[in-house]
Amino acid sequence: MSLPKTNIALVGNPNSGKSSLFNHFTGLRQRIGNFPGVTVDKKLGTAKIANDIIQMIDLPGTYSLYPNSKDEKIVIDILTNPDDQNYPDCIIYVADVNNLERHLLLATQIMDLQIPMILCLNMMDLSDLNGEELTKKLKSRFDIPVICVSSKTKENLEVIENQISIFINEGSDKFVRKEVFYQLNSLEKQLVEDRSDNNEYLSLLKTHHVDWLSHLTKVERKLISEKSISLGFEKIKFQIRETLQRFNLFSDITKIDSGSNKNLKLSEKIDSFITHRLFGPIIFFAIMFIMFQSIYAWSEWPMNLIDNAFASLGQLVQDNMSDHWFRSLLVDGVIAGLGGIVIFIPQITILFLLIAFLEEIGYMSRAVFMFDGIMRRFGLNGRSIVALVSSGACAIPAIMSTRTISNWKERLTTIMVAPLISCSARIPVYAVLVGFVVPSTTILGIFNAQGLVFMGLYILGIVAALVSAWVFKIVLKSDEPSFLMIELPQYKTPIWKNIFYTVKEKVTTFIVEAGKVIFVISIVLWFLASYGPNDKMALAEQNALTEASNQSLNESDTENLVASYKLESSYAGHLGKLIEPTIAPLGFDWKMGIALISSFAAREVFVGTMATIYSIGNTDDELTVREKMAGEINPITKRPVYNMATSLSLLIFYVFALQCMSTLAVTKRETKSWKWPLIQFSYMGILAYLGSLIVYQLLS
Repeated sequence: MSLPKTNIALVGNPNSGKSSLFNHFTGLRQRIGNFPGVTVDKKLGTAKIANDIIQMIDLPGTYSLYPNSKDEKIVIDILTNPDDQNYPDCIIYVADVNNLERHLLLATQIMDLQIPMILCLNMMDLSDLNGEELTKKLKSRFDIPVICVSSKTKENLEVIENQISIFINEGSDKFVRKEVFYQLNSLEKQLVEDRSDNNEYLSLLKTHHVDWLSHLTKVERKLISEKSISLGFEKIKFQIRETLQRFNLFSDITKIDSGSNKNLKLSEKIDSFITHRLFGPIIFFAIMFIMFQSIYAWSEWPMNLIDNAFASLGQLVQDNMSDHWFRSLLVDGVIAGLGGIVIFIPQITILFLLIAFLEEIGYMSRAVFMFDGIMRRFGLNGRSIVALVSSGACAIPAIMSTRTISNWKERLTTIMVAPLISCSARIPVYAVLVGFVVPSTTILGIFNAQGLVFMGLYILGIVAALVSAWVFKIVLKSDEPSFLMIELPQYKTPIWKNIFYTVKEKVTTFIVEAGKVIFVISIVLWFLASYGPNDKMALAEQNALTEASNQSLNESDTENLVASYKLESSYAGHLGKLIEPTIAPLGFDWKMGIALISSFAAREVFVGTMATIYSIGNTDDELTVREKMAGEINPITKRPVYNMATSLSLLIFYVFALQCMSTLAVTKRETKSWKWPLIQFSYMGILAYLGSLIVYQLLS
């Protein structure tokens, strides 16, 4: 296959259907990368048009060439720099035909840059407009190809391919409007005179965005800034003037009689109930409840299947290899590490499947709109509600879902606080420890006391997340304006192909990016727990065998006792002993210290670690773990180790602490830096330590 010679960009407003067309033309021949120097994703793909291979790029959605977010700035940075590697030879401009007036603003701006363009009027299947009449008027006004299409029904998509072939084979003459729409006034002409750009409007955009366009040299930046100041150029004033002038130019086109437009009226009727001040939030939380019930119900079987498959694989290796360090590495390091990656896939897949479905039908935009006011008080965004609720299942897909938040500060704040929402991985820890805090009794005859404590732990995490977000709101500085600009699209049946590609992208990203970090750390944890100073490990094994002989233990119990002694003498055990003075004020001993270290791999590892330490064979039996822990006696005080003070202190620690390397790996992937996961781990660790310290000191 020959290398692509033509670069085609899909451009348009958010919710215009760009991604649907991108998926149609590129299929599985697409990849995700990043624009140079920033963390914004770019979607690239190749398409075969006739005998030509072209490269397509799906640029982030933007409303105009005067951006309000980092994603939108990327588009302007590319379109104002012909030397950029992503600069398009031709643009397929995708406009929602049902909101044509708003979508034509950006289209006319790009036309004034005189970049070759094909104008696609999408979602004709949802419109009552006369497509033939509309196409005729727009062609007459814009003098470029205009095509009415439907990305859902695939109507006229072959016409787009024909126009691309014409562009490749016949040149750009038919695709460029010769005259500009926006006429510069005298002051604007003074600003751009003597500039090397061949296009006056391009020079004007550089003047408007001189502070942040990455391709401007220091000399250019200085000259443009000095001239702007000397002429008293007011950016906002002239941006408003231009916008109003453009709307006046094409307002007559958009007034074509559209008939009744039943789809639009139906959406408005549904919105009167779905976004109602009282019923709207109730419906949202009902949907979220059903979503998470589905995640737990649907993911249980595949997760158990994966867990059993890796357990069987480990057992197979165990049975067919001699006792050697390499066998231990494969079983407890490599296979366990891979299992720790793959077992998250069902939850991630189901969550993003449901979120993508709600996004496709148009509901998620309504949820964002409803909660924006509340979230903004805490420095978040309406879109943050999706991530925070998602964290109830797992913080990993929740953090990945923040990509829909365009404001850098609000997105970063959401990422930083999402892990404070109690996830499903904490449930095994809560199940073991809550029994030490309250008895299994009923309150008011209907409420289970332990269930109320569970609820209290979740509420505590929510409160901590909101308070932390408010702190980040004060601490983090950003020059990006904070407001929500969102289009409420018409309700429509989903395009399953879009959902498939969305889920595929998220799952692949997790496996490839986060998986690498999880895999490495799993091997490191295996080494720390399996090895220690040779003399001490040998002595530990000898002492364990002697004690097992004295107690007449069977083979299984003897192996567990040996494992417990060797764990204490391992590097992980030494680390537990090392941090014991630090965690002693919290009521924790060295054994809990090992659990804290080992559960960094995942919070639920706490139960398995406790089972190994206390020589319990069945690590999946939480009741057995609880009973053994309940019988643990402090050798100095002769009192139970897991009293109310220690148990509640440990619970509080696990509510706040970021004991999950998967979350850190995803945070690193999403922020493209180790700085933020380290800050995240540190502030949550401090919060956990202080919370546990206060609880233990007050209760002990």
